[in-house]
Amino acid sequence: MHMKERIESIIKDDLQKENLGHVTLHQTRELLMDVGAILLDVRPPAKVTGENAEEAGIANAYYTPYPEFAEYLDVLPKSHATPIVVACLKGWFANRVMGYLEFMGYNNVYVLDTSIEDLIEVHHAHADK
Repeated sequence: MHMKERIESIIKDDLQKENLGHVTLHQTRELLMDVGAILLDVRPPAKVTGENAEEAGIANAYYTPYPEFAEYLDVLPKSHATPIVVACLKGWFANRVMGYLEFMGYNNVYVLDTSIEDLIEVHHAHADK
């Protein structure tokens, strides 16, 4: 498939997703807990205050900082249909990584529409009960 056709195919797939693949905290928790999605925290090290999602103990979470993302490709699921949620602080790095993953053939990729810090806070609130 030529690059133009590949990009058109990716955009067509994204148009099928609610909010073009941007998911809320609640939807993210459902994807992680009920569907078995993996979570990629892609904040650059300088943007991490406190712990990253992996250190926070979120199931299936990996810290794959954007500047070194290519070094973490081995944590990606073998199946390109496995749901992946990408998150950062404002979505800038997460959206880039979503594009990379889609170009690599992953077709079930989402971006958390709020800060990863909010997800970590919600995780701790539920885990501490």
